[in-house]
Amino acid sequence: MARTDSSPDRSDQRLGRDGGRREFLKALGGVPIAWMAGQHADAAEPEPKAMPQIKLGPYSVSRLICGSNCFNAGSHLSVFVNHEMRQYYTPEQILKTLRRCQEVGVNCWQSGHGNYDLYRRFLDEGGKMHFLSIEAGNPDVLTTLARGGCIGVAHHGEVTDHLFKTGQLDKIHDFLKRIRDAGLLVGVSTHMPAVVDAIESRGWDLDYYMTCVYERHRSAADLEKLLGHVPIPVGEVYLTSDPPRMYQAMRKTKRPCLAFKILAAGRLSERKVWVEQAFRETFAGIKPTDAVIVGIYDKFSDQPAENAALVRKYATA
Repeated sequence: MARTDSSPDRSDQRLGRDGGRREFLKALGGVPIAWMAGQHADAAEPEPKAMPQIKLGPYSVSRLICGSNCFNAGSHLSVFVNHEMRQYYTPEQILKTLRRCQEVGVNCWQSGHGNYDLYRRFLDEGGKMHFLSIEAGNPDVLTTLARGGCIGVAHHGEVTDHLFKTGQLDKIHDFLKRIRDAGLLVGVSTHMPAVVDAIESRGWDLDYYMTCVYERHRSAADLEKLLGHVPIPVGEVYLTSDPPRMYQAMRKTKRPCLAFKILAAGRLSERKVWVEQAFRETFAGIKPTDAVIVGIYDKFSDQPAENAALVRKYATA
């Protein structure tokens, strides 16, 4: 999952701000190499404790949920990493990874209706796992998802945030009602703490949030306003000051929140100490009724077991 070499200051090095060209390219395009170097058997406990769980409506869901960005070749790192993920994650490999997640105590997969048929195949082959979907603007899929075993649908965060920024957040309310009418748990996904606060103030009928701990889609103008007139990095920007802002919004709502991108879309996977610190800080910052969604790329190490061990360690601390 991460390299085992130590770093005296994660805040400067973990997002690739320091170091030479080789280290920068390695951080962005060479993630598989970093993860291969970071295999560590000590993450797996001989007799692991039970996986901590939360309640989502009537369902008990593990505090570690398997995400789908890696399965879908959406690394948020580079087209080269996307290509590697696409080559590795055949349908058969995705099913194998899901079975390994189930073995280590993960009982929920968060994805979208594009993976619905694969989820049904997983169940048909003996798998036992809840399914949470993320959708936007297509109510026709809701009935199919509900009949197929999906327990909840969240409005897609990219669309949510766009509507919020343009003063049209109320447009998603009708879609949320359709989710409820389909017999599913109702969620909203967002990358912005302000969205959580806005929906809370409206008192909408909602069961949970999916909350990205990094507001990764700020415009250059937004970043310049926030950071001052400094050179704006190319590509997605992950600010270390973002997670505490989202943790605060998550703690203010009584509804369960599912935190995602806690490893800054792989940017914190370079070193073992960064990975562990991210899990520790996340569970210290969120409510006991919250969980995390983490993407799995297990080509070079047993990431389901490694992540599960960290959740057992810090979610019960």
